[in-house]
Amino acid sequence: MSDKALVSVIIPVYNIESHLLIRCIESVAAQTYDPIEIIVVDDGSTDGSGKVCDETAARLNSDNGSRRREIKVIHKENSGSSGARNAGLKAACGEYIGFVDSDDYVDPDFVSSMMSAIDRYGVSMAQISRDEIAEDGSRLPDVCIPPDKEYLISATEQMRELLLHRGDCSFCTRLTKRELFNGREFPEGKLNEDFYLLVQMLSEVGEYVILPTQAYHVYYRSGSNSRSGDREVFRQVFADIVDNADHAERIVKEQYPSLITEAKRFALYQRLDYLLHVPVSMMRSDNSFYGSVIRYIRGNIGAVLFNRYLTLKNRVYLMLFAVAPKTIRVIHKKIKRFDA
Repeated sequence: MSDKALVSVIIPVYNIESHLLIRCIESVAAQTYDPIEIIVVDDGSTDGSGKVCDETAARLNSDNGSRRREIKVIHKENSGSSGARNAGLKAACGEYIGFVDSDDYVDPDFVSSMMSAIDRYGVSMAQISRDEIAEDGSRLPDVCIPPDKEYLISATEQMRELLLHRGDCSFCTRLTKRELFNGREFPEGKLNEDFYLLVQMLSEVGEYVILPTQAYHVYYRSGSNSRSGDREVFRQVFADIVDNADHAERIVKEQYPSLITEAKRFALYQRLDYLLHVPVSMMRSDNSFYGSVIRYIRGNIGAVLFNRYLTLKNRVYLMLFAVAPKTIRVIHKKIKRFDA
């Protein structure tokens, strides 16, 4: 029975409101699964979050009862979410690894449901479904639609779902066998890091199981690094998703040649997303990254016109950006301002 396998859950923390942080740690500590270790990584917080981590861990560790559960706190210099996750991975002793973001929370059967499925199917990874919660506690529309029932998905099928923007790439909604992280780590200084690592790993994972239960709760708070921001300020994530598209296209050419059309669609769509968000002031001839985005679109006009996975709206925008990128961006900015 796999409930004898130790599961490590890593929680990266940086300047999180106390009540959210406590809720997160308590929700992981309340897991029905046994044994479990919880590794809380304080990534150089400056607002007292580190102290909250220590106090919460001490309180919950003293109330352990008969459960095999331990909460460890690591304090380190700030290096971003990827750095905190990598520090947690180095400290983890579990056979299976999970992650929970410090402003999110999980149901008590979050771990046990996935470990049970791993047992039933004999796989090295399980993924559970998620929902999205607003600051007022209301449910937001699902970003990732949960399946009707649990099912096995192959590496090729999952890669295809990701390239068509239908899959969930988050490591927070899955448990992963520790050995799959051997020789790998989250890229530091980058956002959308889960996608980067998952597409590397998929061919080794093979089949894994997806569960319909929405046991992971994504909390959308104002000011969150990746969930909000001033539209007039460029967010690095829109450059990182272009890099990830190139990363995925290389992997597809080597490992999933049947998905080349989907990978080309993904690469073009991510560049369109970049162009719809980059400030006009950054659309300059001396901006090499911006220039590379335009050159890629102009060099793939055939795919823009004939890729069956691009919508008509996608194709029109991409063609217009290929011809007059700065003019189209100015017009789009004015339209969005009028709509708001």
